[in-house]
Amino acid sequence: MLDLRRFTGREMRLGDKLLEFNWGFLLLITVIASMGFAMLYSVADGSFSPWALKQMVRFALGAGIMVVVAMIDLRLWMRVAYPLYGVALVLVAAVDIVGFKGMGAQRWLNLGIIQLQPSEVMKVALLLALARYFHGLALDEVSRLRNLIVPLLLIAVPVALVVKQPDLGTAILLTVSGVVIFFAAGLAWRYFIAGGLAVLAAIPIVWDRLHDYQRDRVFTFLDPERDPLGAGYHILQSKIALGSGGIFGKGFMAGTQAHLNFLPEKQTDFIFTMLGEELGFIGGITLLAFYCIALAFAFSVALQSRNQFGRLLAMGVAVSFFFYVFINAAMVMGLLPVVGVPLPLVSYGGTAMLSIMFAFGLLMSVYVHRNLEISRSPSAFW
Repeated sequence: MLDLRRFTGREMRLGDKLLEFNWGFLLLITVIASMGFAMLYSVADGSFSPWALKQMVRFALGAGIMVVVAMIDLRLWMRVAYPLYGVALVLVAAVDIVGFKGMGAQRWLNLGIIQLQPSEVMKVALLLALARYFHGLALDEVSRLRNLIVPLLLIAVPVALVVKQPDLGTAILLTVSGVVIFFAAGLAWRYFIAGGLAVLAAIPIVWDRLHDYQRDRVFTFLDPERDPLGAGYHILQSKIALGSGGIFGKGFMAGTQAHLNFLPEKQTDFIFTMLGEELGFIGGITLLAFYCIALAFAFSVALQSRNQFGRLLAMGVAVSFFFYVFINAAMVMGLLPVVGVPLPLVSYGGTAMLSIMFAFGLLMSVYVHRNLEISRSPSAFW
């Protein structure tokens, strides 16, 4: 292993960075993604079309993006953090003007070559912007009220736009990821207590503004059998499929709930349910164990970083990834309301795949440059 203390970010040669790149982590996420490929192949009854092959191509492209992003000096990512956030914000705002609807929500932009979901891009851009902002503050400055206005706006504006689409799941992920950055930056506990009380007080107002289908999701979460053929259908079928898988599952491509089309959205939101039915408890626990290893590495990168920007960025990527996994797994088990959050690296989806691979590239850039010391003076950003 190279001693990176001999280098500053720009003095490291490309060969040195490639040696420092953690190829074991790339192998780990390849294994996770491969489990997704297998499930998408099974969903299509033993065919790579229409989902598995496209997902493989997207992952291969994402892996290339991840390596390239990791090779770029961490200080450059700091310099472009605000511009990237601005681009992401424009794209999210554009959805309301020229976006098109899919599955009952207006969340996508048609760019001709691809259909982009800007809210996925915003998840990464927000982490970059918040990490840069708090990098420039000393610990005793973080909790000053005037210094909280900008980061709160950085979170509130995209969250408001995403809620309008409506995409409550993504809005929750953006909010939680932002709150975690506040915590990691050293914000005083009194603000979290006040924020928690404010959230509790706002629940009646938020409830009154929810769409009917969003309220139904909450009611269905509390009592799925109140409408077993309507709002409760998804979660009831998901529980049946998971339970019928038992310890070892029904076998690959032998899941009856999925292949007889009782299980909805089995290539996206409910792909973990299909995996549980076909590969059983053992298959589900194996996938979750791989996720835990990936998360442990991400948190270790945050702890190893010698600069605040890298530490906050790695922590943000780790926590965002955790909530992706947690919300999806809890959702399909009936522990949380259905909010439409995909399972990272496994669920079918282009923008989600590429954005998470870009985020992993940033994580790896922090790892490669973990011994880089970056001045917290604003003039050093340029």
